[in-house]
Amino acid sequence: MNQTPEQAARDKIDSQLNACGWMIQNKENINIHAGLGIAVREYQTSVGPADYVLFVEGKPAGVIEAKRAEEGYKLSVHEDQAEDYAESKLKYLDNEPLPFVYVGTGNVTMLTDFRDPKPRAREVFSFHRPETIRDWLKKQKSLRGSLLDLPALPVGGLRECQINAINNLEHSFKDNRPRALIQMATGAGKTYTAITFIYRLLKYTQAKRILFMVDIRNLGEQAEQEFMRFQPNDDNHKFTELYGVHRLSSRYIPGDNQVYIGTVQRLYSILKGRDLDESEEEQNPHERWQPKEMPEVEYNDKLPPEYFDFIVIDECHRSIYNLWAQVLDYFDAFQVGLTATPDQRTFAYFKQNIVSEYSHEIAVADGVNVGHDVYLIETEITKNGATLWKGAYVERRERLSRRKRLELQDEDEAYTAQQLDRDIVNPNQIRTVIRTFKGRLPLMFPDRYDKNGEFEVPKTLIFAKTDSHAEDIVGIVREEFCEENRFCKKITYKAEEDPKSVLSQFRNDYHPRVAVTVDMIATGTDVKPLECLLFMRDVKSRNYFEQMKGRGTRAIDFDDLKKVSPAARAAKDHFVIVDAVGVTQSLKTDSRPLEKKPGVPLKDLLAAVAVGARDEELFTSLACRLARLDKQITEKEREKFEAKTGGKDIHRVVKDLLNAFDPDVLEGLREEAERETKGASLEKTEEVFGNKQEKLQDEAASVFTGELNEYIENVRRVHEQKIDLLNPDALVSADWAKDNKEKAGDTVKAFREWIETHRDEFVALQIFYAQPYRRRELTFRMIKDIVERIMEDKPVLAPLSVWRAFAQLESVSGRPKNELAAMVALIRRASGIDAVLTPYDKTVDANFKRWIFKKHAGAGHKFTAEQMEWLSMLKEQISNSVHVGIDDLDYTPFDAKGGRGRMRQLFGTEMEKLIDELNEVLAG
Repeated sequence: MNQTPEQAARDKIDSQLNACGWMIQNKENINIHAGLGIAVREYQTSVGPADYVLFVEGKPAGVIEAKRAEEGYKLSVHEDQAEDYAESKLKYLDNEPLPFVYVGTGNVTMLTDFRDPKPRAREVFSFHRPETIRDWLKKQKSLRGSLLDLPALPVGGLRECQINAINNLEHSFKDNRPRALIQMATGAGKTYTAITFIYRLLKYTQAKRILFMVDIRNLGEQAEQEFMRFQPNDDNHKFTELYGVHRLSSRYIPGDNQVYIGTVQRLYSILKGRDLDESEEEQNPHERWQPKEMPEVEYNDKLPPEYFDFIVIDECHRSIYNLWAQVLDYFDAFQVGLTATPDQRTFAYFKQNIVSEYSHEIAVADGVNVGHDVYLIETEITKNGATLWKGAYVERRERLSRRKRLELQDEDEAYTAQQLDRDIVNPNQIRTVIRTFKGRLPLMFPDRYDKNGEFEVPKTLIFAKTDSHAEDIVGIVREEFCEENRFCKKITYKAEEDPKSVLSQFRNDYHPRVAVTVDMIATGTDVKPLECLLFMRDVKSRNYFEQMKGRGTRAIDFDDLKKVSPAARAAKDHFVIVDAVGVTQSLKTDSRPLEKKPGVPLKDLLAAVAVGARDEELFTSLACRLARLDKQITEKEREKFEAKTGGKDIHRVVKDLLNAFDPDVLEGLREEAERETKGASLEKTEEVFGNKQEKLQDEAASVFTGELNEYIENVRRVHEQKIDLLNPDALVSADWAKDNKEKAGDTVKAFREWIETHRDEFVALQIFYAQPYRRRELTFRMIKDIVERIMEDKPVLAPLSVWRAFAQLESVSGRPKNELAAMVALIRRASGIDAVLTPYDKTVDANFKRWIFKKHAGAGHKFTAEQMEWLSMLKEQISNSVHVGIDDLDYTPFDAKGGRGRMRQLFGTEMEKLIDELNEVLAG
């Protein structure tokens, strides 16, 4: 009971060693063959007794230098002493220097592995298991030593940003940097990059197991599919044919795989030895209220700290900080973060070791991503709310059953915009937004008409506030667009139709044209054909908003876009954010506060308990909410509650929650612990008491499964929602965002200035500013040189971006066929040749018609049908490539019609003159 600090530290170290599978022996009773791993206290060396010497399979392998807890802040000063013991000769043995050197207090443990190229102490959660050290000793090199053997990266099939990220990351590994951050814009291929370097680590280094960690089950499922599709560029086999990939869905961890995919919630539950309902993995913890504390993870012999060599953390800007950081701290592994939207906290966590910075702006310039425009819709009720007047009959609707009834309003009740679609639903407000959206779509996408003149709705994703809100939106979208069920579908975890199947249809098929979601595809989901995002919910987290915007930013080529949107005229070059709630203008924060505040959603309290949170404030808050609920629900609903808890009624559940932190109950547990550990150390008594308290808390929390939590949430909502059918809504405004037009003006001005500055540098620009007859000298290469140079100098002045800027400032009909055609039209507009921006193919078509009309006027020669076919092909060539030459006649489409030989037969000696004339006239 009166231990010295040194003795207390050694007791803790003994307990840790036992947990890790080591047998502890005194030097007087040594039997180094009694087990695989033996830790001998006070073993004599040539420089004095070592606190512990570690034997594995009867051979010395390492030492432990034990220090009292107060020394934890200066353990580095004791490294030399520990190293001296490791390098000394053990009594009776002619040993080589021992490679594994630990310095610890029982609270902090540091390891230096002297097999590493540059041995450096690192903090570890606990001591490594004897089996681990045995396996390490059998290898010629340590993991860190083997990282130096990574060969040059084969770059086939990789983008430049991916090549840079992997090369820089591997250099970081070789420098033994424990954490690294890959910042890569949405759509740039973060997961593909990760699988590529994971493959190389497994193939070329001593890495045995790698964890790919996510925070939403949906992201884990997507990652699993990516691993299954991946084929290395240096092997003919799929990744999953070479290495085992397992997605964690229970406490069971098979030992025969190399890659494991799991949520941070799942990893926490495994370390705590608890089951976790899959429903608790549907929303990332960062977006929920979080308790002030969660029970600390403890050593788990089924998942020891050294189980993973590397951890790849997807969407690392969220969910790994504060309460959840302990999951990562547990493992002795390199950590690699992946995100498109890091914040200051992300940079700090990864120790400012940023191995890749590939921003959205650069990705847009590279054609990996596309930019966006913002269109604002504002309605009266969206802005100001409305009032339910006393004396009116107001419809009430149960959220779960959607059953309705009328009730007399007994007082005036004003509601705010923030209450919309939660406490009060106004279908007229939803309808006004959707009707306006439908009416303005042709303005946003003016060329999206099919061959029959019918407007084709671009693939659109609507963000709703809740599942119930999403249901209302789906019905109104179908009505307002006069469409069938398959036109608009809900994609949420609670949708009756398989959400994965609907998501696949949305991504790959013509229908649905519109999808409505809450959180399921708000982040990390790839839907390349998506061209429009309609926000009907506000978002306060800056990072979450950026992730939601990222659903629209992925580029897709023309052929693939036409497979799902046949009316598309060109490749996707931008997307439109339709803001119906002010989300683009509302104040955003970097992260959510962690302290409890009044009004924390009940579903967040339930979720926190389900994933393992155990603090007193959480339990008492939840107990209070359930006690309140008990007074509101019916007897039949109480029976359902009891059935879902295995026989416990609400009163019993509330009492268990309160007893878990009741001082009198806890005092009784302490007395039990003292009786059971009579004569033992204070630490042992505290350990037994802690175990009893944890058991009491776990029993109280055990009823809160996904099924019960969903029932509580739904039954609570039954009594809350009113339907306002009395107040019609009115459109206040609908237009492009003001800053859109300002940015467009800046872009057009910058483009004009660039053209003016470089007009003497490029032959093509000199031609445009010269006499009209010189335009016949223009060539494809001349225009391409300008495009390449402007993309290099100012990526924001990419031709299609400048085109969209002009389109917001003046009337522009149609879109260019390609970047070169766009550049020609833009130069014509900037140089004053055209009064308004006109697609170059339309200019060529108009000039061609005038030229033919002149040729056919009067009684002169008329072109034959075959000659007209050839002239049309020449016109198309000029339209697409700016210029047509004699050599072009040897290629498609001319070669199929007989090439230059046939044209000479048709036009005789006038052929060359005719081609020159067309180049001049059509470019006029």
